[in-house]
Amino acid sequence: MCLTRRELCLLFPSVLLRLQGAPSVSEQQASLPSAMYPFSKLAVHTSSTAATRAVLKGKLVTGESLEAHETTLPPGGSPHPPHRHAHSEMWLIREGTVDITVNNNTTRLGPGSLGFVSSNDEHGIKNAGETPASYFVVAIGPGAS
Repeated sequence: MCLTRRELCLLFPSVLLRLQGAPSVSEQQASLPSAMYPFSKLAVHTSSTAATRAVLKGKLVTGESLEAHETTLPPGGSPHPPHRHAHSEMWLIREGTVDITVNNNTTRLGPGSLGFVSSNDEHGIKNAGETPASYFVVAIGPGAS
């Protein structure tokens, strides 16, 4: 196949984008699509420590893994012991009062508050109130999906 200089010049920008790591059309199609997730349609999974609603899980078009879920803890409850992982997490508190501990520093948060933990920081969350506490978790990075 022979290409003219004009055709080569037209292809040049797309070749540069690929070399710079821009996602291909197939990568874009494999990523999470735009979508809405009505809370009333999220299925509830109940364990011995919490009730959770999975929201989404997958890869962004830019390559990052993304996972989101909602958790409800009973008074005094905690979903699991403090731990570490490669992905970062953000908690958006809906109801109740929680204590979030990051690297042995505890902060109490209520409705409308947001907590963030960076990759590999030890962290845990506990319901510090006398009523159920609900919050969304958004995880991004390696291992989030």
